[in-house]
Amino acid sequence: MNDQMKPNNEELLATEETFLRGLLDAAEDQKQNVVKIEIARNGKVYFSFDIHALTEQEYMKAQNDATKFKKARNLGGVKVAEETNQAKFRSLLIYRATTKEDQGKLWNNKEAWDQLNVLNGVDLIDKVLLAGEKKAIIDKIDEISGYKDDEDEDSTSVGEYAKNS
Repeated sequence: MNDQMKPNNEELLATEETFLRGLLDAAEDQKQNVVKIEIARNGKVYFSFDIHALTEQEYMKAQNDATKFKKARNLGGVKVAEETNQAKFRSLLIYRATTKEDQGKLWNNKEAWDQLNVLNGVDLIDKVLLAGEKKAIIDKIDEISGYKDDEDEDSTSVGEYAKNS
């Protein structure tokens, strides 16, 4: 690279500031990405709550928490996944994506636990939400968490962005 092509210190600082601003803005945007969910059947709204995006670690923790493990004898007792309870996994995602305020009012409502005979907020989600409602909520969580449906014509993958730059 010749001297004319090398960026000067001013250009380097401006580029670093731009990158830093972009990183900070992306982190703030992730926190602000909240969507209201309404549970309605036959035109009647029963309740609503807010959800936020989840990190990849939160998805992985929910999957781990919904999975039974066993010790593999042939691997020296190492724990291996035996079975994942998909219904519990989806309920955990909904619970963890619900804003703290709404978790407290809705899923952690001890009076509702007593009346519906459940032990915790995740069980309450299973008790009150229909399977299709859970799927629609998970789809929305996935969307605001950065996962796009392959059939979405306007979606551009990270790989496409990288190739185009």
